[in-house]
Amino acid sequence: MEWLTHSQTGFQQAARYLLGMRLAVAGLQLVALAVAETVIALAYGAEALILCLFYGVLAVLGWLWFTRRPPQSAISVSAGLALDLVLIGGWLFLTGGYTNPLVSLLLLPIAVAIILVPLSQSMALTLAGIGVYTTLIIWHTPITHEHHDANLAQLHLAGMWVTFAMTAAILLLVVGALARRLGQQQQQLSSIRETRLRDEQIISMGLSAAAVAHRLGTPLNTMTLLVDEIRAAFPDPSLADDLKLMEKQLVLCSEHLQQLSSAAVQAKTAQLETLTAESWIARLKESATLLWPAAPIDWPGVVPDCRVAVDATLDQAILNLLANALTASPSWVAVSVHCAENNRIEMVVEDHGDGLEDDFQKSLGEQIVGSENGMGVGLFLTNATIQRLGGTLKARVDQQGTTMIIDLPAAETAGVARDHQ
Repeated sequence: MEWLTHSQTGFQQAARYLLGMRLAVAGLQLVALAVAETVIALAYGAEALILCLFYGVLAVLGWLWFTRRPPQSAISVSAGLALDLVLIGGWLFLTGGYTNPLVSLLLLPIAVAIILVPLSQSMALTLAGIGVYTTLIIWHTPITHEHHDANLAQLHLAGMWVTFAMTAAILLLVVGALARRLGQQQQQLSSIRETRLRDEQIISMGLSAAAVAHRLGTPLNTMTLLVDEIRAAFPDPSLADDLKLMEKQLVLCSEHLQQLSSAAVQAKTAQLETLTAESWIARLKESATLLWPAAPIDWPGVVPDCRVAVDATLDQAILNLLANALTASPSWVAVSVHCAENNRIEMVVEDHGDGLEDDFQKSLGEQIVGSENGMGVGLFLTNATIQRLGGTLKARVDQQGTTMIIDLPAAETAGVARDHQ
């Protein structure tokens, strides 16, 4: 397989526009020759026709070269544009030199060079274009061996109008299209940079969490041993319930640390599991019940028959949203699941809280923001996890409360690595 660099891909995409420009120039030259021959007898009409056809053949060959074996550097592109200037200048030399109204065609390779090649090379091509024009002023051939002053004047004025119209059209179609394509590439690069910065933040927090989880293992084991020693040393029934509750909490902390390690392994190996929406909701309900036994969460009674690709990080992301909802609305939180169009799945988390702060609404999950109740990092990680799995996170705030909408792709389009029946 042939691997192309970013520059090669850009040159390969520009090949079609360069072919269009060159064929348009060659076509305009042919039309100009045909019109001129009907009015006057050109002194070097045959030579100009041969050079025009040669330019058209080179245009097709250049297109084949750019598409099949794109150049690795801009120097080759600049050399091709310099050849355009030479060939256009040669055709102008045979058809009147600087008096030819089509002399403005020399601007087209320069305009394309400004977009495609580095500044230094585009400056060199600009100077080359000026040099070609200057050469046409100093050395030029007569357009005809006969005297047709009136016909030449009318032909020149008509040619100026045609040249302006064609140059404007070519600049709009070719240069404008190249500029729009480059603008799209810049937007894509900007989006990639933002994603990379976000991923670096996530990696940094993940490393910190892994380090903390490793350090917490020893204190938890020590506390578990101390609970057993206290139970053996003080067989007091009044302490039994408290020790039992402490033991449960320590077990819960150990399970959380194990889930963190498992999530790290899954994220590293990019493993997903396919579950029915009903099984996934049941798993989330079980985790939420362990975390908040008395939480007033209204789970859906009927779950649509669809499948979703999930991992432990997505479960944690949903639990983060539930934690935020319970913090804002301790009396009522509702969860619902819908099968949306285009093979998508929507999970909706609703609450009757006061709603998100302005900072969260303006940049929901796009960056870490300060928060008194600690929602900034949670929303950031939740949004990053959902986006990593091809989904989106949206928020809607009204007088009744806040609605968080998680849109995820169904399992058939999620690129699942492992299937759990």
